[in-house]
Amino acid sequence: MVLTAALAACGEQSAPDPESAATSPSSETSEVTSAVVVGDPWVRATKGTEDPSMTGAFMTLDNPGAEPVTLVSASSSVAGTTELHEMAMLDGAMSMQAVDDGIVLEAGRGKVLEPGGFHVMLMGLRDAPAPGDEVDLSLVFSDGSTQDLVVPVKAFTEEEGHYHAPGTGDHDH
Repeated sequence: MVLTAALAACGEQSAPDPESAATSPSSETSEVTSAVVVGDPWVRATKGTEDPSMTGAFMTLDNPGAEPVTLVSASSSVAGTTELHEMAMLDGAMSMQAVDDGIVLEAGRGKVLEPGGFHVMLMGLRDAPAPGDEVDLSLVFSDGSTQDLVVPVKAFTEEEGHYHAPGTGDHDH
């Protein structure tokens, strides 16, 4: 819904004068829209699970820019609390922990937010998301930009690797 409204609002704007567009770049766009490219976002379904009160959101984040950008926070209307998390080895066991300083996307690189690695944690869910549902998710970056997403909910079980040891989580373009 949020994404649809944003796209509709963009469609109502009049076309810029080609001469002025060529000579004066729009700083307003760069302040509002993130250069980070979000790919394949999804949220783990919790309907019918042992603990339907929390879930994770996963995706790829690519930073095609020349400067690092940090994912500093996320929010969703379906969750009471939304945090950035990672799975890390602590005292010989995998443990989930909050990432207070954000998730850094180096220039020209990306990061995979995946089960067993970095992810967006949605806690205090108002309803248990079921496969086929959609969840709104807003991402906030260190450059002041945001991305509002409508993310599909998919079934995913621990047997499919939910708590596997993470790789590096980095990838090149």
